[in-house]
Amino acid sequence: MSTTLADVIAVLEAAYPPALAESWDSVGLVCGDPADSVSCVVFAVDPTESVVDDAIASGADLLVVHHPLLLRGVDTVGAHTPKGALVHKLIKAGCALFSAHTNADSADPGVSDALADALGLTVLRPIEPKPSQLLDKWVVMVPIDRTDAVQGALFEAGAGRIGDYSECSWTVTGTGQFLPGDKATPAIGSVGALEQVSEDRIEVIAPRTERAAVLDALRTAHPYEEPAFDVFELATFPSSLGLGRIGELPHAETLREFTARVAGALPSTEWGVRAAGDPDAMVRTVAVCGGSGDSYLGVVSALGVDAYVTSDLRHHPADEHLRAGGPALVDVAHWASEYPWCAQAKSVVDAAFGSVPEWHSRVSTIRTDPWCLSAS
Repeated sequence: MSTTLADVIAVLEAAYPPALAESWDSVGLVCGDPADSVSCVVFAVDPTESVVDDAIASGADLLVVHHPLLLRGVDTVGAHTPKGALVHKLIKAGCALFSAHTNADSADPGVSDALADALGLTVLRPIEPKPSQLLDKWVVMVPIDRTDAVQGALFEAGAGRIGDYSECSWTVTGTGQFLPGDKATPAIGSVGALEQVSEDRIEVIAPRTERAAVLDALRTAHPYEEPAFDVFELATFPSSLGLGRIGELPHAETLREFTARVAGALPSTEWGVRAAGDPDAMVRTVAVCGGSGDSYLGVVSALGVDAYVTSDLRHHPADEHLRAGGPALVDVAHWASEYPWCAQAKSVVDAAFGSVPEWHSRVSTIRTDPWCLSAS
């Protein structure tokens, strides 16, 4: 059986979950039929006209990019518009377009991991960790002869998953007590008579997003008119997901040496690589953020790092950052900081489909950095 676009999307979304995308972002499939076959994939940072033309010329069935083509709302994709023309060109050529943007930024590994790896850093943690998954703990009291049925219903509704394990629960037996009122229709016992029942206390974990489904399953499967249960919102902890990364060099080196390391590790651009700080200051711990990262200047100042590598730094924020005693800054081209991700995304897809006959994938070598001239 051939590999479909839907198959490839499933792999990409497992690595770069859409739920990690920022609320303002637009990620996922832009054009293409999920049922179509895919055997040739091209990876790039930007879906520019030259990249699209190159992908189509190479026979690509799918172009995977970091930056969305349609980030902001549009009311037309007519071929008379620059972006619409690319959509039409892709569709006519049978080449799908898929983007993984801020979801790839926050994934583990993601864009900043690829940048850190290119610089020879050992990643320690994100600059801004996302919290661990929001979870509820459900505690349900059920007659022991109905434990399996209720427990199975909870599992079917999405409860009981912990990491790579499913159907996880904890059970202890005790005695339940209740007194049915005049309007009650008890499944066990009778109105006006105090009843004591051997019950199991079931405890399971479930994603908070599945709360309605779990509650519905509980009420449907439970024999009691009024089931006894508790729901506890569990605490969250910093996770390995999130924007930016903090890492360490194998050994300390001067800012001058580190800047040269960055320049040698990333593709060259007219923007180049520039640093701000004491050239002879020693650098060992480094924060990195692929793409525009000046919003984290205040954050990295409190992290105790020696240097911060990102792109699109502005004059006044950089100057004020250094005046306040912040770490050295290394500013690179936006495109260059995210280009290492292309190879990472390629490896994710190749790991799943590389053994498929006639499978082919490559990273586009077209430089999409918009700056084309420099002078000094």
